[in-house]
Amino acid sequence: MSTRGNLGTACARVRGNDYRVLQPPERFTPELTVSVVIPAYGGQDKLDLVLAGLSRQTYPAELTEVIVVDNGSAPELASLRLPAIRPAGARLIVCAEPGRAAARNAGLAEATGDVIHWLDSDVVLTPGAIEAHMRWHHAAPYLVVTGYIRFTSAEPPAELPDDLEKHFEPAEPHAWIVDLVERTNGLTDNPQRPFSLHVGGATSVNARLVEAAGPMDEELILGQDTEMGYRLAQAGAVFVPEPAARAYHLGPTMRMRDKQPIDRVSHAFVADRIPAYRWLRGHPGRQWKVPYVTVVVDGTAGYDPVRATVDALLASTIPDISILLLGPWDTLRQERRTPLRDPDLDLVLVHGHYLYEGRVRLSAAEDVDPAVPFVLRLPAGWIPGEDTLARLLDLVRDEDLGLVNVLLHESSQGVVAARLERVSAFARARIVVEPGEDLDDAVDTVSGVSWVEAETYGFTTDAAAPLGRRGAYRARMEAQAEAARLAKEAERLRGQAAKWKEEAGRWRKTAVELRREVGTLRRQLSAAGRAQKSLRVLVSSTMKRALGKRLRG
Repeated sequence: MSTRGNLGTACARVRGNDYRVLQPPERFTPELTVSVVIPAYGGQDKLDLVLAGLSRQTYPAELTEVIVVDNGSAPELASLRLPAIRPAGARLIVCAEPGRAAARNAGLAEATGDVIHWLDSDVVLTPGAIEAHMRWHHAAPYLVVTGYIRFTSAEPPAELPDDLEKHFEPAEPHAWIVDLVERTNGLTDNPQRPFSLHVGGATSVNARLVEAAGPMDEELILGQDTEMGYRLAQAGAVFVPEPAARAYHLGPTMRMRDKQPIDRVSHAFVADRIPAYRWLRGHPGRQWKVPYVTVVVDGTAGYDPVRATVDALLASTIPDISILLLGPWDTLRQERRTPLRDPDLDLVLVHGHYLYEGRVRLSAAEDVDPAVPFVLRLPAGWIPGEDTLARLLDLVRDEDLGLVNVLLHESSQGVVAARLERVSAFARARIVVEPGEDLDDAVDTVSGVSWVEAETYGFTTDAAAPLGRRGAYRARMEAQAEAARLAKEAERLRGQAAKWKEEAGRWRKTAVELRREVGTLRRQLSAAGRAQKSLRVLVSSTMKRALGKRLRG
């Protein structure tokens, strides 16, 4: 029975990325179908080996389809063909649009499986690899599973040997994946960026999770796998490394050959799309395609309270922000009228005041970009301090929370609160929530929920003049200049300390030499003393003998 539509049904709950609670059985009854998508650009010999490897998989052939995407669009390249030794469910399609992402998307559009298994055309799977992937996918519908790839420099054989490991070893492990997995206890220690594990060489994803996250970004030159991994995380994914899903990469990757140039190109584009890469967003005033946090404010609450809240947010120490002002903006009439008699005057003022502010968007519906990692819902009239948002974000990250409720006001009429939501936690909660269960309670089980006091985090209703965008930018620039000055001073002090250390070394050397000279002098004085004593004894003895002779004479 296919479970392609199983996202949203009750299932096991993983907190953070600790997938160990799932404990999938070693033996299971295969039910899910899998589509293996292989983009290929030439390289028929390697592709023949890859398909031969797929023909030996232990996962049932009737539940497996293989889609090879011929992406060799240049006329001088010979078209690919399917070899005689291949899986029964293999087929070949053509994607004339160049680029790995376009080829992957073409294969994805043809795929019918419950699980999508990405595979490169130079990666040969060991016989039990797909079964090792699918064992996890039968345990939960929101997993991303990555196998262990080893890189071999062995010459590809004419046909696939019976013992892959014997032929391709010795081979090098995928060093950075192994390092990431080992230092995070298999990614279960809730690392900040487990999505980095999404690599296209041998990774499988629940098809509905891909549908929720969207296809690969064809605008990117490089970094498509990581960017899609980030969106899968935003859609609620849990990332699982599976050592039993072994594979061999025929030769080194492009990244292994040219890491620094590849990073230079990749980082130029992924900085706009992956807010979790904070180190790529060092500029104090830049705007990005995907902001770090979106604040949702009711734009109909009155011009003065809305302006007080929005202006304070724009002056925040977190510049990587967007503000969504909700209101019926398309209903505002443009004909001239006496402004002071306009019943929609406050709405008109809000609209006019923020229409051309780049970080404010006026919308009738709450259409927050699902790639934004955090959403703050803040009632108009409540004014955050300069570092309020930064402190709330620190709290969410430090304690791995999915929701922070800020108690703004409490009365007999009820509670007024702000909410800082982690989008990925809410996406996961929507997958596992049961009928009739409160969504916040589900968030608490997969990530955690906390309440804090407004005063503790600097919220006020005092509409004092905010610092303003220019002032905030100037303050940040001054802070950066001060930080640079302090860094320079620290460097000078480190240099001075090094000089003192060197001088101390010279003094220690001199002291050692002096101790040696003193020791020599002491030894010489001791010898002289012994000689002097011997001389006195000799003189005394001589004088005594001479005196005795005189007395006897």
